[in-house]
Amino acid sequence: MSTPYPFTAIVGQDDLRLGLLLNAVSPAVGGVLVRGEKGTAKSTAVRALAALVPEVSVVPGCRFSCDPVSPDPACPDGPHAEAAGVSRAARTVELPVGASEDRLVGALDIERALSEGVKAFEPGLLADAHRGILYVDEVNLLHDHLVDLLLDAAAMGASYVEREGVSVRHAARFLLVGTMNPEEGELRPQLLDRFGLTVEVAASRDTDERVEVVRRRLAYDDDPEGFAARWAGEESALRERIAAARALLPRVVLGDGVLRQIAATCAAFEVDGMRADIVMARTATALAAWAGREEVTADDVRQAALLALPHRRRRNPFDAPGLDEDKLDQTLDEAGPQENNDGDDRPDPDPDGGGDDDGGGGGGGGVPPQADGDHTPPRGESGDTPSQAPEGSPDAPGRSTGAEQQPVASAEPFRTKMLSVPGLGEGAAGRRSRARTEHGRTTGARRPQGALTKLHLAATVQAAAPHQRARGRSGRGLVVRRDDLRQATREGREGNLVLFVVDASGSMAARQRMSAVKGAVLSLLLDAYQRRDKVGLVTFRGKEAEVALPPTSSVDAAASRLESLPTGGRTPLAAGLLKAHDVLRVERLRDPSRRPLLVVVTDGRATGGPEPVALAGRAGRLHRSEGTASVVVDCESGYVRLGLAGELARELGGTAVTLDELRADSIAGLVKDVTAAGRAA
Repeated sequence: MSTPYPFTAIVGQDDLRLGLLLNAVSPAVGGVLVRGEKGTAKSTAVRALAALVPEVSVVPGCRFSCDPVSPDPACPDGPHAEAAGVSRAARTVELPVGASEDRLVGALDIERALSEGVKAFEPGLLADAHRGILYVDEVNLLHDHLVDLLLDAAAMGASYVEREGVSVRHAARFLLVGTMNPEEGELRPQLLDRFGLTVEVAASRDTDERVEVVRRRLAYDDDPEGFAARWAGEESALRERIAAARALLPRVVLGDGVLRQIAATCAAFEVDGMRADIVMARTATALAAWAGREEVTADDVRQAALLALPHRRRRNPFDAPGLDEDKLDQTLDEAGPQENNDGDDRPDPDPDGGGDDDGGGGGGGGVPPQADGDHTPPRGESGDTPSQAPEGSPDAPGRSTGAEQQPVASAEPFRTKMLSVPGLGEGAAGRRSRARTEHGRTTGARRPQGALTKLHLAATVQAAAPHQRARGRSGRGLVVRRDDLRQATREGREGNLVLFVVDASGSMAARQRMSAVKGAVLSLLLDAYQRRDKVGLVTFRGKEAEVALPPTSSVDAAASRLESLPTGGRTPLAAGLLKAHDVLRVERLRDPSRRPLLVVVTDGRATGGPEPVALAGRAGRLHRSEGTASVVVDCESGYVRLGLAGELARELGGTAVTLDELRADSIAGLVKDVTAAGRAA
C-alpha cells in the first residue's frame, strides 16, 4: 500500500522493534534476523521502519546512490563532478525468494563486452538498496549461494561482479533485515552467524492485547491515511529520536571494563569466532546512544547479549535457540564491577514510554517468548524422557504385540554414509546427488538457450576461429559474433526429497532397538539438513500408515515428530509403502525437478491381513516401476535373521544397509562399498 502501517502503532513486539531501531541508529550492527510464526507483524514492522529512516542526499542521475559529499571513487557511473545533491527518502528494497543471482548483484552484458568491447553493467538489487534497507522475506528459503552473496556484500559494504575477466565493483551499504518462519526450515549456523542480531516473535496470548491488534488493523484497513495521520505525532517524535541517537553515537565511550564483560560473555557461551564480540560491542554502543547516554553500561551489555548471542550458539538444527539468563548474569558479575543502577534501564523503543499499547500489528502482535520458552526441551532432558512402560510380548518372527508402548528416546546421532539418487538431475541446489546446475565444475559447452549467463571462453574462441578470414580480421584481434558464443554447462549437486518410511510396529518394539533406530533416523535427518534436502516422514503400525510430517524443509520438525513416535501393534508394511507412493505422487506434481529418495527403516517383517509379505513386495515393485531411488535400512537383530529387509530392497530396486553399515566410519560399510564398486567395474 502507498501508506505504510505506522511503526509506533505496532502492539507489543518490544524485541522486534528494538532490534530494528538499533540497526536504524547504527547500521554497523549488521542487520537483524526476525524468526517467528506467521501473522506476527514481521513484514509490517520492517516496511514501517522505512518511514522513520532519515532521508539521504544523492548525486543526481547516479544509479548507485552516491553521496555528493563523499562520492564513491569506484562508482561505475562516476567519476562524479561537484554538484548539489538531491534529497530523497531511503529506499526499502525487497528481495523475492525466486530472485536470480543476476537480479541480486547485477548483470554484465557479456555479448556486448566481447563483440563491442563495451563494459555495460545493469545494477541489481544490492545497488538499489545502497544507503537504504534491504528486506528479505523468507530468507531461509533463498538458495544458499544467494544468501552467501547477500551477506558478503553486507559485511564488506560493497558488491563485486566478476565474469570472464570483466569486473565491476560498487558500494552496497544497507540495513539488512531478514524474516523467516522456522517451521519452513532453518538457516545454516554459518549463515545465522552473519546476521548481527536475531529476535524471536510470537503472537500474544493476552486477550486484551490481541483485541487491540485487531482494532488497530481494522481501523487502518478502513482508512490508511486517516489512521496514519492519528499516529503522525508519535512517528515524528521517534524519527527525531533516531536522528539524535545517530548524532550521539560517535561520542559513546566503550570502556575496558565493558569490553572485558563482552569478551567473558562470548567465551562463557562458547560462541565460535570473534564476530559475536564485535557485534555485541556495536550493539551495546547503539543501546547507549538510543538511551541518550555517552557511556556503555553493564545493562547495555546484557541486552546486547540477549539479541546477539542466541542464534550463534546453535550447532545443529535440533538445538533450541535461547540463552541461559542466570548464567549470563553470573558471567557479567564475575567479569567486572556491576554498574549501580536503580531499576531497569532497558531502552524502550517507544519514545513516550507508552508500554504495550504503543504498538500494533499488521496481521498480529505479541509479546516475545522467553529465551527458552515455547520450545521442546533438548533430547535427553527430563522433559523428554518417556515414562517406563512394561515391555510387550517377546519379539518373535511374524508375530507382534498389540499393546502400544510409550515413545522411546533416540540414541545419539552419528555421521552417516553418503546416500544419493543415481543419474543426473536438474533440481534445487544442494549437496546430495549429481545435477546440472548454475554453479559447479564446468563439464562442457552448448549454444545458449536464451540469455547467456556463463560464458565458455575456450569453446567460444574455437567456434569463432574458423571464420576469421571470411570476417576480414585485421591486426591481432578476434572477431566474435553472436553465433559464436557458447554457454558453459556445469555439474554440481542438488538437494532431494528424502522421504522416510519408518516401521513403528511391535516387531520393532524392543526399547533398546527402537532407540537405535530413532538415532539412525535422526542421523539421516541431520545429514538431510546439511545436504539441503526436503524431508517427509511416513510411519506405519497397527492397521494403517500415516503421514507424520508432509514434505518440508524443516528437519527439526521431523526430529520432533520422531521423538514422540509411539510404537506397538502389527506391521502393515505394504500400507506404509503405498502411503509413501501417494506422497511422492503429489510432490512430483508440485516440484517435478526435485528427485525423491525413499528411505525405508524396517526389519522387513510384515504382519496383518492376507499374504502381508507378498503385498509388501507388490508395493515395492510399484515404486521400482516409477524409477524411485530407494534404500532400506535393515533393523533386524539377533542370531536368527530372516533377511526380509534385503528381499524388500530387491523388490524396490534399491540397496539395503544395516544400522552398523549406515555409519560413515563403519568398516563393514567401507568393505561393502568397495565390493560394490568392484562388481560395477
